[in-house]
Amino acid sequence: MGNDSDGKSGGQKEKLAYTILAASLAYQFGLEWGAETARDFRFAVIDEAFGRGSDLSTRFALQLFATLGLQLLIVTPLQKVHVIEPYVRAIGFVDNPTRSYSRLHTLTIEEFHERRMNGA
Repeated sequence: MGNDSDGKSGGQKEKLAYTILAASLAYQFGLEWGAETARDFRFAVIDEAFGRGSDLSTRFALQLFATLGLQLLIVTPLQKVHVIEPYVRAIGFVDNPTRSYSRLHTLTIEEFHERRMNGA
């Protein structure tokens, strides 16, 4: 006995999962698709959701969430930063150089680009 996602590629399954998530958020909280401004709170945390997914599926999800006007806090590995850059205004980088405490470095996306260009 198969399931509804039989025969779908990994990317198709990811897109389906993100579409279901976005639709459920829209339904649960009465969000309007394509709303430019809203008076309600539209904040979501995505923890490592894009770590193993394809870049194409990640972009699809980010565009879908942007259509809902969601503000996102995305926790993702460094190798995915290039994919999320067009969708974020700031990056928080966490390190733990001494293994005794973690540090959070917050950069605007412009500061991040500048540091990357300067090799920092």
